[in-house]
Amino acid sequence: MEQRVSLITLGVADLARARVFYERLGWRGQEVEETVFFQAGGLAVVLWGRSRLADDAGLADPGGDGFGGLSLAQNVRSRAEVDEILGRAVEAGATVTRPARDTFYGGYAGCFTDPDGHVWEIAWNPGFPLAEDGSLTVPDFGG
Repeated sequence: MEQRVSLITLGVADLARARVFYERLGWRGQEVEETVFFQAGGLAVVLWGRSRLADDAGLADPGGDGFGGLSLAQNVRSRAEVDEILGRAVEAGATVTRPARDTFYGGYAGCFTDPDGHVWEIAWNPGFPLAEDGSLTVPDFGG
């Protein structure tokens, strides 16, 4: 198996509500067959009905708040951008679960949940510089 991710699919309770939330963050998507696709760098973030996603994976839908031990993260280029995105997320309907603050690794980050409870961390990390196109390469930790 190649070491890469192509799609991240978020199970949502209300597709229209979820799409509006992400569009208020400035994302632009396309809806095809009750599924919304957002290009996100070299991969796609997909919104799909939670029960349909569970059924497709052969699982029972436990419902709940969207937290399944998974956090999505977006690294940004500055501390100010962290604050800007967290503010925009609140305006779009997010709940800030951890206000932005200095981190143990010398960066600055905060977290919010979308309307379905999916956790997003917005982080500036000087140890993970971003390329001009926004891509991130994990540094060599010498291990």
